[in-house]
Amino acid sequence: MSESQRILKHLSNGVGTLTLNYPEKYNALSTSMIAALSDALAALEAHASVRVIVIAAKGKAFSAGHDLKEMAAIDDKEGHRALFEQCGKMMAAITLGAKPVIASVQGIATAAGCQLVAACDLAVASSEARFATSGINVGLFCSTPAVAISRNVSRKRALELLLTGEFIDAKTAMDWGMINSVVSPEQLSETTQNLAEKIAAKSALSIQLGKRMFYQQLGLSLTDAYEFAGERMACNMQLEDARRGIEAFINKRGYQWNQTDE
Repeated sequence: MSESQRILKHLSNGVGTLTLNYPEKYNALSTSMIAALSDALAALEAHASVRVIVIAAKGKAFSAGHDLKEMAAIDDKEGHRALFEQCGKMMAAITLGAKPVIASVQGIATAAGCQLVAACDLAVASSEARFATSGINVGLFCSTPAVAISRNVSRKRALELLLTGEFIDAKTAMDWGMINSVVSPEQLSETTQNLAEKIAAKSALSIQLGKRMFYQQLGLSLTDAYEFAGERMACNMQLEDARRGIEAFINKRGYQWNQTDE
């Protein structure tokens, strides 16, 4: 399989879907897979007609995390540091990007694969999906997955995953806050697409501003967060979409949002 075939791309109704397509390797996040996914995400971020991004996968696994054979073949610290830095930059780009990213999880998501789910803004999972940070089972604490997971679930839940390496099912992952909803395998694609299209139908500029505001305010004190959020809302009110949207609501008529984020 060529590098370009490992990430399938599809665009429909403002939703750009990237599908991990290396099922024989359980969609492992090798250096080449990370590079391909990073490039694909960047391309959709720059695509004016894409409003929402979905990350899906083919096969039994959403992603089994890093390729352990590749990791074992690297024989120096600098090589390992470069691998984790490459992966960390991709995960951070999902959060820091302007467009919402939804994980559509059909199978197991372990270690960095679980991290990928947690890094996405939203996640829908099949009832057959399972989640684990299983590095500890081979003597490797999942430190980089811990960054994303600890920003989704409580401290004690995160450490339970990280210290035991045990799987949790989709319902438990939803109860813990790692994913938004659980549906039957047959409903996964349609449910994810419907959620993505619901968001894509909103004001693209307001979504961009709001996503960035949400993550930035998390690191601020309460008073600083309110000051920052107030400034963001004031900026939002200057947008044509907000002015015309409010006017349309007051006058009880519809309003068509701008179709691009330009």
